[in-house]
Amino acid sequence: MKSIIDDASTPLLNSVNSPSDLRKLELEQLPKLCEEIREFLISHLSVNPGHFASSMGAVDIIVALHYVFNTPDDRLVWDVGHQAYAHKILTGRRDAFATQRTLGGISGFPNPMESPYDTFVAGHAGNSISAALGMAIADMATPGAEKRKTVAIVGDASISGGLAFEGLNNASNNPNNLLIILNDNDMSIDGNVGALHSYLSDLTTSAGYNRLRNKMAGYFRRKGILTEQRKRAIIRFNNSIKSLISRKQNIFEGLNIRYFGPFDGHDVIKIVKVLQEIKDMEGPRILHLCTVKGKGYQKAEENPTVWHAPGKFDPETGERFCGGSDGNPPLWQEVFGETLTELAKADDRVMGITAAMPTGTSLCNLLNEMPRRAFDVGISEGHAVTFAGGLAAAGKRPFVAIYSSFLQRAYDNIIHDVAIQGLPVTFCIDRAGIVGEDGVTHHGLFDIAYLRCVPLINIACPADEETMRNLMHTALSLDAPLAIRYPRGRATTPDWKSPMKDISPGKGRPVIKRDGAKTAILTLGPVLASAREAVSRLDAEGILADIYDMIWVKPLDTALLTEIAGRYDHIVTVEDGAVIGGFGSAVNDFLKENGFVIAVTNLGVRDEWIGHGAVDELKSICGYDTDGIMKAVTRNPKNSI
Repeated sequence: MKSIIDDASTPLLNSVNSPSDLRKLELEQLPKLCEEIREFLISHLSVNPGHFASSMGAVDIIVALHYVFNTPDDRLVWDVGHQAYAHKILTGRRDAFATQRTLGGISGFPNPMESPYDTFVAGHAGNSISAALGMAIADMATPGAEKRKTVAIVGDASISGGLAFEGLNNASNNPNNLLIILNDNDMSIDGNVGALHSYLSDLTTSAGYNRLRNKMAGYFRRKGILTEQRKRAIIRFNNSIKSLISRKQNIFEGLNIRYFGPFDGHDVIKIVKVLQEIKDMEGPRILHLCTVKGKGYQKAEENPTVWHAPGKFDPETGERFCGGSDGNPPLWQEVFGETLTELAKADDRVMGITAAMPTGTSLCNLLNEMPRRAFDVGISEGHAVTFAGGLAAAGKRPFVAIYSSFLQRAYDNIIHDVAIQGLPVTFCIDRAGIVGEDGVTHHGLFDIAYLRCVPLINIACPADEETMRNLMHTALSLDAPLAIRYPRGRATTPDWKSPMKDISPGKGRPVIKRDGAKTAILTLGPVLASAREAVSRLDAEGILADIYDMIWVKPLDTALLTEIAGRYDHIVTVEDGAVIGGFGSAVNDFLKENGFVIAVTNLGVRDEWIGHGAVDELKSICGYDTDGIMKAVTRNPKNSI
């Protein structure tokens, strides 16, 4: 496999150590620079994986933005960070790029703590317009900062989310000079290359046209003819005329925001010229740029979903080194996807919902087999939950598959639209716990804590595939909301398709139980494997500890906890999530409320933010890997045989 790119292959890129260096280049050199950035990305991401297709598609936009705007004084606000790798490379992190998403290396997402060029945290979709609008309005209210430019870069998927629409609505109703770049990699520009459309686009972005337009607006405003209300109506009318001529409707027609485009998002010279013409305009503006995901690498252009984050690959052949599942345990998401399809075939009440992650959650299985029983609602987690509530209210049994960190955005919907009514919605919480290289914005650490306090919700976490399947089966007979949380990565058993059966809510199980043990290890979920290894190694040292797989956070197995509290003098709880408010906290609360005096050690993620790195590395740092469990057990002075 080809190694990291040789510096001789990227002479222009090597000369750019900051955007100020970029602005010294001639305009005609920019296409070559974009080509070299793509070569750099292909070489690096083939051996140190990351988000490939989106970042390849945004290269030309990023080069143009840093060429035209005086960053970092002018602000670029990214939506998510999947598209921002070229931004990192051009802002002093080229040499550090080989470390991205590794422990101690640079983040895979923009983060202000890493660079002054990263203006806002960008890990979840939809926040760029709102954040950038706040910055733009703040500058207008700050003497000396009124001319500072703020640009929000948002993708076509992100702009479909509720927060983006809220930001657009607020931008249209408050004085500001925000520029919004719509990076649209889902819409073709072929229908918009006619002479009239090209003429209209060039005219409306030209300096001469806009000087004349502003002079006329000023004249009519002084005469009292042009009011703010009439101005908004004119903008809406102009946007509608552009859509009529271009034969493409757009979502901005009814907003009081000037719309420009669509333009080819890979014509860097054209983008620079358009940005130069519109950057000093007053009022909110939207520049619509059409791009291709994976641009510059044929395999990614042909299959952008697979190449969103392809893992390691051979840059010459495009062969991906993913490590097939043959002979290996399945991914947790595959257990969910295949089990849901089985349930749907047996019960016509079963429906599946996800929010823009059909492949990531494996809901694609049900979408492919029963497309009328599965729904991808896009980046709209709140809607997904309320939609599921509506299905449940009408007699269906919806399963909502959303990543833990993204489900946070639907918290009010969970409470108001599901829990208060006790509706039988099953939340299949994917990527629960430490997720690894995506880092702080993607770890699923808080779902237990933010759900545990909500009345009527049941919460469970399977340690293996059999329990996962049984929990999903149990959901069909449970007349209340159920949350099933499971991690990223592989489960435990290659031969995993066991017959399904109901299991009792609030019932855990002893895994290892022996006379003479002084410590009980209470595990929740797949951390059971680490506990088993810890106990095996402790046995060799003459230290006995027992293990209980609790399965349920809510309801807790209070009978089993009562037995444990009377049998041992030390309890160690282990969970892949936040300790505060989590499973360990639930155990502590029960013991205290019932007057048990016993030493308890809670293992999990402490009250701190966890960065990026391999899952095993991060669990070791947090202290709940095998070594961490062993240390916790040996802290008990009565642990020796």
